[in-house]
Amino acid sequence: MIIDSHAYCFEPADSLPGYASVAEHLRWVQAGQAGHYQPALRLHDRAVGPSDVLAPKGKRDLSDLPDLSFRIDAAAGRVVWTYEGEEYTKHYYPPNLRNCEFTPESLISEMDYAGVDVALLHTNPMLGRSIAYLAQCVRKFPGRLYSMAPVDEWRIRDDTAAVIRELTAAISEGGLQAIKFNANGYMVSADPWDDGFYRPFWEVATSLDVPIFFSLSTGPGRGDWEASHDLQRGYLNELKILMRWMERYPDNVCSITHGFPYRTFLAGERIVLPDEVWEPFQNPNLSIEVSFPVRIGDMFDFPYREVIPTIEAMVEHIGAGHLLYGTDMPFQNRHCTYRQSRDHIERYCTFLSQEQRDLIMGGTAARILKLEERSGQGLLKGHR
Repeated sequence: MIIDSHAYCFEPADSLPGYASVAEHLRWVQAGQAGHYQPALRLHDRAVGPSDVLAPKGKRDLSDLPDLSFRIDAAAGRVVWTYEGEEYTKHYYPPNLRNCEFTPESLISEMDYAGVDVALLHTNPMLGRSIAYLAQCVRKFPGRLYSMAPVDEWRIRDDTAAVIRELTAAISEGGLQAIKFNANGYMVSADPWDDGFYRPFWEVATSLDVPIFFSLSTGPGRGDWEASHDLQRGYLNELKILMRWMERYPDNVCSITHGFPYRTFLAGERIVLPDEVWEPFQNPNLSIEVSFPVRIGDMFDFPYREVIPTIEAMVEHIGAGHLLYGTDMPFQNRHCTYRQSRDHIERYCTFLSQEQRDLIMGGTAARILKLEERSGQGLLKGHR
């Protein structure tokens, strides 16, 4: 069984469900575009322009972003803003999405064509915050789609009880199967996210008996790390926080999304990972995604031969039984096809045994999501 452990479904980028207003949704989209590595392009001649003007570095207050007439060109499926009298866009969203929308039907169509059996939906504030929508996606395609529950991390400090209620309802009533936590990605505080005012949230979240997926950053002082050119140190500190969290909650199954921040560890055309990145995986409950095209597909061409030594190191230090194939669909379509995201592992990582390949491409995710138990309930019928 082929399982994509990292995919999305989302409503149009200027939709209302899950947000206080359409304007609030657009502010999340504007801030998300600002920090992404894709270049900003001037529409009339495709010249590269600035995108950090959308949200200055270190700015956390989304209610006070620069007014650049940020909007959605629904027909072209792209964002547009006006800066110094010129219109710009950026293809964080891949350029083939009308309305900047990716429906469950679209995802299933891509999965069928690429031979992917199951996908786990992730969440992101830019892409949607509606538990009802995610639950609807899962109900439409039982046994094909599963979903994480979103967490408003920035509300945990001041609205703890409400965030806990929403998460509990998403799992127990909405039927979602995992939890997504963006560590420091949307924080209102530089306090470590494993303790302090987060503790009541974690006491409940870890009691829900579902896997928790962490998206790690380079630390709460992201702008400062960038200024000091010490992104690596920031990320390694985040791993230490994760290790503390796992010590406190030793029975919880968890995983790191996206893989490592490979751009941070590039040395020429080589990825050089320090020994410290392997330490957290001494905990047998921790796994990590193998997800290269979406992260560095703009730097290396298919079949991404430059990353094969890194995959080999991940198998050696972490083990295939703790690696998950993940794509970030539809965003990886900026760089390669869905089938190519499979092929670069299945066809070109020739060092893998068949057993290792099967674990990475689905076995690990099936274990984490307890899909064998679900198949006994008839949810996976026809998709073994």
